[in-house]
Amino acid sequence: MAKECEWQGGLFPEEEPPVSKRPAPVLKLLHKSAPGRGEGEAASKDKTPEPQEEEARPLSDRMRPRTLEEYVGQEHLIGPGRVLRRLLEADFIPSLILWGPPGTGKTSLARLLTSYLKVSFVALSAVTAGVNEVRRVVGEAKERWRLLRRRTLLFLDEIHRFNKAQQDVILPHVEDGSIILVGATTENPSFQVIAPLLSRCRILTLKALTSEDIMLLLRRALEDSERGLGRLHVQASPQVLRALAQVSVGDARAALNTLEEAARALTPNAAGERILTEEAIAEALGRPNLRHDRAGESHYDIISALIKSVRGSDPDGALYWLARLLEAGEDPLFIARRLVILASEDVGLADPQALSVAVAAQQAAHFVGMPEGFYPLAEATLYLALAPKSNSVGLSYMAAVERVRQNPGEPVPLHLRNAPTKLMEELGYAKGYKYAHDYPEHYVPQQFLPDTLQGQRFYRPGQLGYEKRLAAWLEHLRSRDGERSQ
Repeated sequence: MAKECEWQGGLFPEEEPPVSKRPAPVLKLLHKSAPGRGEGEAASKDKTPEPQEEEARPLSDRMRPRTLEEYVGQEHLIGPGRVLRRLLEADFIPSLILWGPPGTGKTSLARLLTSYLKVSFVALSAVTAGVNEVRRVVGEAKERWRLLRRRTLLFLDEIHRFNKAQQDVILPHVEDGSIILVGATTENPSFQVIAPLLSRCRILTLKALTSEDIMLLLRRALEDSERGLGRLHVQASPQVLRALAQVSVGDARAALNTLEEAARALTPNAAGERILTEEAIAEALGRPNLRHDRAGESHYDIISALIKSVRGSDPDGALYWLARLLEAGEDPLFIARRLVILASEDVGLADPQALSVAVAAQQAAHFVGMPEGFYPLAEATLYLALAPKSNSVGLSYMAAVERVRQNPGEPVPLHLRNAPTKLMEELGYAKGYKYAHDYPEHYVPQQFLPDTLQGQRFYRPGQLGYEKRLAAWLEHLRSRDGERSQ
């Protein structure tokens, strides 16, 4: 392999690296090992980590795939004939945004790209890097292209951590091709990446790994004596590995690192074997890996699932999503506020008591706090899920709002106005107003809408629960007006 030499702050090869004599089955690797792992540095293709250095790195990092054949998951991107595989076979990669949950292989995939392309790899993390580092990398990339006709792939991890101004700095260099940008994010790029940058990148969505995918990675790690845990002679049944895979929720990084922690804490038996049990995994794990970001997309996805379960009258689904939120550390008062809204929006007058229950749950959760605060929240959730449903409150209000916007200045009928002064009384204010309590059933027909809106019907009652009784009462009152119910 060609030696690396330092030049103007960058690492440039003195000559093009030769193609490996042992190509991968479909794509030819340009160098044997995965790119270097140092942030902001070009890939080092010949360096073999010292044993002590290798042991210091987490198992998830040591077991990164070295070829696409070792890469697990994301068949919709790298399988035969799929988009990323076709681009690599054509020796071309546009700027990309890799979007997916934690531990699905975004970083590993970005590093593998440079093994199949004639590009130099530079890695930065948006958590620690700033504009100056980006400008330095871009400057080196331009010099690298000018001298060697070699493009630079900039891998920017956690790209959503860059603010708008920082993303603006990258934009022109992606536009003119100075760098190939590969950004990785766990957040929806539609919300976190500026539109001009999105339009210049192809978004690839990575899916959470299946339990079978993670079990394959765990078995590899247990059998690999060079990078994995093979030298520890860990014995693990398929049931134990499946249990670890399931609690890892599609996160290979969490699964591998939990496996290493549990394995190293075990005491070898007389045969020198370490027997991995579910108890050892539970101790290493501490608590389930509940993926939830109170400021991110999962926050909105799960609360949306709770709302739709309540609206759909499914108490089991509603309780499950409530538990997911609370166990992941969601603010209980945020949940309580959503339940109060649900009580009016989706239950409404079909059960007017629902609003009282939801407000009481909010007050009780605030007063009691967690962990016991789940009791009133669960009670309100069940009550709302089981209650008859009506959305007439929202529909009626929005119908009235639409009319207000169409007729914003309609005058109040004189008989509905107050007459606190003699002049206003002489002008006809309050004249002809009928006091409802003076009449049978405390009702008397009279005009309550502006003249131009007479006969309008904004409220259309539902036919479930208590609202069915309200609808019958309203029909009775309107029949006294001599009007046809609408």
